Amino acid sequence: LFVFVLLFDYFNVPLKAQDRVLNWGIYGAIVMRATMIGLGAAALHEFRAILLVFAGILVYSSAKVLIPGDEEEEEEDMSENAIVKFSRNVIDSVDEFDGDRFFTLGVDGLKKATPLFICMIAVEISDVVFAVDSIPAVFGVTENPLVVFSSNIFAIMGLRSLYTILSKAASDLEYLEPAVALVLGFIGGKMIAEYFGYHVSTELALAVVATLLSGGVGLSVLSRDQAEEAAVEE
Repeated sequence: LFVFVLLFDYFNVPLKAQDRVLNWGIYGAIVMRATMIGLGAAALHEFRAILLVFAGILVYSSAKVLIPGDEEEEEEDMSENAIVKFSRNVIDSVDEFDGDRFFTLGVDGLKKATPLFICMIAVEISDVVFAVDSIPAVFGVTENPLVVFSSNIFAIMGLRSLYTILSKAASDLEYLEPAVALVLGFIGGKMIAEYFGYHVSTELALAVVATLLSGGVGLSVLSRDQAEEAAVEE
């Protein structure tokens, strides 16, 4: 969600045009995630050790968020972002928008992509990057490909429906990202345990995930309220 907001801000995508990018993003996500889930399920069926690869991805992603780096975090320059650079190099484009169109005629009379189309490519690539975490995480809860696919799609559809609200609220939930990191670490540990024969029930796993996520949201709201009260007292 944060990356989508950054991309829309960087490309200066008008609010009305954001809807079209998100809609096409959903179509692309359905195709790409179905492909990735199908390949993942087949690999898991043939090579059980792939569980350890999935677990390693989740644990690494969790540690990257929870363990602070040596350098202070700086605001990312989206012009230097690898995804943005690749998206700009995919196809010839112009710098001006043409309503909500993905293509327009350039000064040389040739059809070229608008910044809206370049932004959509960046959004689609970003979704693939996100899927590297989210798909193994669901495989850690269930190995049923239908459940993995439907849960991913429902999550994407929910994000699309609530995008306007979530994009404004997400910045206030400062403890949500660490909570998600803990969830990824827990699911990674669950996959490792199950590979070595220690079964963790789905009910317990879902309870832990729900507790961590709700705790992150609750702590964020509490912290924000305390900060507002302190500001009023001052």
